[in-house]
Amino acid sequence: QVQLVESGGGLVQAGGSLNLSCAASGMFFTINDMGWYRQAPGKQRELVAAITSGARTNYDDSVKGRFTISRDNAKNTVYLQMNNLTPEDTAVYYCNADVKITAWRLANNYWGRGTQVTVSS
Repeated sequence: QVQLVESGGGLVQAGGSLNLSCAASGMFFTINDMGWYRQAPGKQRELVAAITSGARTNYDDSVKGRFTISRDNAKNTVYLQMNNLTPEDTAVYYCNADVKITAWRLANNYWGRGTQVTVSS
């Protein structure tokens, strides 16, 4: 079974920074796309940033220029460096990954349990 475990969330003042990590563990062949989503209270879960296995990235307009997604394929880990945080960034941040268990099967999609990010004004 594949598990995604996030870390790095916490409480920070506006203008501050946090670096989230998400490590994949278990038995699998390879990881394709990885991404970070967030869900604020009363709102739908939304894509924050995504990265392909070849390191192409995609960002929501609200975080462009402030957040940077990266990955270490050798460590099966994706990162989200968040700078210049605002109270509007407060949410639970979830890791997501498309994982191929074997070379001949289609990828399955997995979610982490989430990590809370709270930005105070």
